[in-house]
Amino acid sequence: METSYLEREPARQDVDGWAGATLLEFGTPWCGWCRAAQPKIAQALQSHPSVKHVKVEDGSGRPLGRSYRVKLWPTLVFLRDGQEVARLVRPQDSAEIASALARIV
Repeated sequence: METSYLEREPARQDVDGWAGATLLEFGTPWCGWCRAAQPKIAQALQSHPSVKHVKVEDGSGRPLGRSYRVKLWPTLVFLRDGQEVARLVRPQDSAEIASALARIV
């Protein structure tokens, strides 16, 4: 189970400039919801190896999470060329994650 998050979050202007398909995941390594979602996310990503997966540790006062109005973890933001296409909060199964991934590839 992957629970490592970026130590330094990217700037919003950098994220907005990313090319291609990206899954931006907000959460924390100690969050039970986040840990439970990891196998579901991994399973869905297996069919989409070209999708960039960026895990951002979120918390109070973290600018990137606030810019995306993240309130609950995990929040998955699906981007195509830096633009939000879909969002899932506390996903329940890999099928809904796979469906959102299909929208950005």
